[in-house]
Amino acid sequence: MPIDAGTETAEEIRISAKAAKRIAALVANEGDPALMFRIAVSGGGCSGFQYGFSLDDQCRDDDRVFENGGVRVIVDEVSMELIRGSEIDYVDELIGAYFAVKNPNATATCGCGSSFSV
Repeated sequence: MPIDAGTETAEEIRISAKAAKRIAALVANEGDPALMFRIAVSGGGCSGFQYGFSLDDQCRDDDRVFENGGVRVIVDEVSMELIRGSEIDYVDELIGAYFAVKNPNATATCGCGSSFSV
């Protein structure tokens, strides 16, 4: 499916090289090059909002599309308001590996880094 949403500038959402490499590996593992990495924010978590990550082959009318290294990250407009200016990174430590959102809009985050408040 062609992407109708425009590709945004790096100032909106940045995708680190490590995150782009990991997303590319996930997409390759699924065997569908049309897949995009979706970031969605929902209510919940220990700090009020939580990040959700998934692979998606659909681009909706209100989605914003960001690219780095040939991978595409999509964010819906409501979530975009909460994570504008963020960097998406991939962290691989002894305690585990995970996607991390470095969100300048967050006033507090939970210890696990998967939820935040504004």
